[in-house]
Amino acid sequence: MGLLKRIFGICDTRLPADSGCWKFSDSTVEIDLSRASELEKSGSAIRLEENGLPERILVLHGNDGSFHAIKNRCTHMWRRIDSVAGESLIRCCSVSKSTFDYKGDVVSGPAKNPLKVFPVKTEDGKLMILLE
Repeated sequence: MGLLKRIFGICDTRLPADSGCWKFSDSTVEIDLSRASELEKSGSAIRLEENGLPERILVLHGNDGSFHAIKNRCTHMWRRIDSVAGESLIRCCSVSKSTFDYKGDVVSGPAKNPLKVFPVKTEDGKLMILLE
């Protein structure tokens, strides 16, 4: 990611191409994995925002093969976060590069507090994220 993108906090993770692949109701996000092609491969991610969501969410198909959902807001600079290609890490899109693991724990950088992680489960081709 270029320095200007980091200065302005522009993340690399995109919104899903099919905006209808997910919905939010009753504190639960439901993603139809057959419509979220961005999540087919390990190491991929999408960001979910708006549509009534109380918080921005980064959804990862982690390098560990599991799905993860994390509040998409760095605890240091409040910027969005991105997955780190080829690694089981998440990094702030700002110049500070605070880095976290999939559990939300700080690995490096100036962040002092962990990221909020949401419980996920897969069921009948759907990914369910419980916003607690």
